[in-house]
Amino acid sequence: MDWLLGDPVDPQRCLWLADLVVTLHFAVVAFALGGAIAIVLGGTFRWEWVRRPVFRLPHLTVTTIVAVQALLDVTCFLTDWEKDLRKLAGKEEIEEAGFIGRLLHDWLFIEVEQAVLTPIYVVFGLLVLTGLFFVRPRFKSQR
Repeated sequence: MDWLLGDPVDPQRCLWLADLVVTLHFAVVAFALGGAIAIVLGGTFRWEWVRRPVFRLPHLTVTTIVAVQALLDVTCFLTDWEKDLRKLAGKEEIEEAGFIGRLLHDWLFIEVEQAVLTPIYVVFGLLVLTGLFFVRPRFKSQR
């Protein structure tokens, strides 16, 4: 891992990597939320691409992982990576992050108790699972 962080550890590189991780985290959340919206719209307007397993399986996987992590009270590994990288850089406060990193972090981490978020994550995961029955994925053998 030294090749990634630098030897000795480069604080600037750690901050850049932390911003990269929060950007990836934001993309995953956008995929989960946007994907659910796309599935509903796609089912309504008969968009064939929302039925493809190459889209539906990763979407179901992401939402299931989030729901299970919430139920088990496990912090997302992307959150842990971001925190660890900022700590390695000596900048544990998000206010010391770059503009994009701070902006995406603020959008992702709102001030809400985990007890409120857990049921939301679980219900969202169940809705995505239910969506498999209303907008069914189509495998090659079903065409």
